[in-house]
Amino acid sequence: MSTRQPPAALLRQAVAHLAPVLPLLTDLGERFAAAGHELALVGGPVRDAFLGRTPTDLDFATSARPDDIEAVLTTWGSATWDMGRRFGTIGARRGERVVEVTTYRADAYDGATRKPVVAFGSSLHDDLVRRDFTVNAMALRFPDLEFVDPYGGLSDLDAGILRTPSPPEVSFGDDPLRMMRAARFVAQLGLVPTTEVYAAMRQMAGSVEIVSAERVRDELVKLLLAAHPRAGLELLCASSLATHVMPELPALQLEVDEHHRHKDVYEHSLTVLEQAIDLEGPPGGPPESVPGPDLILRLAAILHDIGKPATRRFEEGGGVSFHHHEVVGAKLATRRLKELRFDKETTKAVARLVELHLRFHGYGNGQWTDSAVRRYITDAGDLLPRLHRLTRADCTTRNVRKARRLAASYDELEGRIEALLAREQLEAVRPDLDGNEIAETLGIRPGPVLGRAYRHLLAVRLDEGPLGKDAAREQLLRWWAEQPESRG
Repeated sequence: MSTRQPPAALLRQAVAHLAPVLPLLTDLGERFAAAGHELALVGGPVRDAFLGRTPTDLDFATSARPDDIEAVLTTWGSATWDMGRRFGTIGARRGERVVEVTTYRADAYDGATRKPVVAFGSSLHDDLVRRDFTVNAMALRFPDLEFVDPYGGLSDLDAGILRTPSPPEVSFGDDPLRMMRAARFVAQLGLVPTTEVYAAMRQMAGSVEIVSAERVRDELVKLLLAAHPRAGLELLCASSLATHVMPELPALQLEVDEHHRHKDVYEHSLTVLEQAIDLEGPPGGPPESVPGPDLILRLAAILHDIGKPATRRFEEGGGVSFHHHEVVGAKLATRRLKELRFDKETTKAVARLVELHLRFHGYGNGQWTDSAVRRYITDAGDLLPRLHRLTRADCTTRNVRKARRLAASYDELEGRIEALLAREQLEAVRPDLDGNEIAETLGIRPGPVLGRAYRHLLAVRLDEGPLGKDAAREQLLRWWAEQPESRG
């Protein structure tokens, strides 16, 4: 996009990218106009059209009030809903297309609670000035295709800058989440905040704490799944926002002593994130390729060393240790993700990867027995493809020989894993005897003792591989002879 092109040419290009939805936009515009109301496509869809992208989500603003919006949409769609009525939003569906139309409005916080206060307006310009950034404060009026850009969003988009339509203190005061959104747009679109925007973010960072954890989480997820999450995370930390939403990240910026006795853990973690992203498979690929963008892998990459600040010890002789930081880190990751209201499955998976990310370093030059490899496989379970990538990404050494040696060792380990999986079907590893067979062999009923017996046979299976039922019964009976319950 070039500012040397005449506005009319730019507009034609943008409208061309709206071609798949243009009949729908025109139809809706005509319906609202016939009812005496304005209708405009606003925000992200307009921005994306000028970026050469066909929008998938369509956001509309209108002079109509919610009851009037519903009346018009009822004539257009097969279904409508009004869960957002008190915020001025009515939704409708027509076939597979879903639209949401919102009365001109302003969202503001009262400064004490986490709930926005809604005020309806009657002017598109007034609606746009209350939006987060100028690049999202552009609109296309329908049905006449009038481009509305009162705050210079198109110029800012061309210049690659992030600026607010109103003073940033006002914009962020209306909704502190917009500061998180700034970091997300840095990661998604490569925009750079102006000096004024950055200064306001630093000054007002603490106000993000009035925003609900769910909304903060959603912005963080969008940032992490963006094309360049590192840039967004760096802005979160530089602006002090991360101190309030994910304090474990800036805590990685450990002071480096004059002898540089350890890596910069913060920079290392950001590099691991980038290297993990490079190892993701293509979108839509098979699960074993970890198709990107993969939230669990990216969260694990950025959080894998968060246990280091709490476990750092300076050793005699000038060394630095972080003993058991993976265990501490797993607990910290669990706590942080729970506070951000991540779902249980994601939280558990990320924490498990953090806990396991150092396991490979005990492999050395291949000293692991088949038993140790089996345990590596079964402990990782379905997370094994992600663990492979996290472990490889965790190598950020500048020592070329060391990097090659680590890569070769992991290549060997992966080869052994593949061979064991093919031979023993370890994805579904079970003892050679099931619960009923164990109970029958020992003459016991279901209960804690049966559970102990099952776990013993599972450990034997991992240590020795498949035994067959007869050998498993012999192992079980030898174990049973040593248990106090067998003498009762």
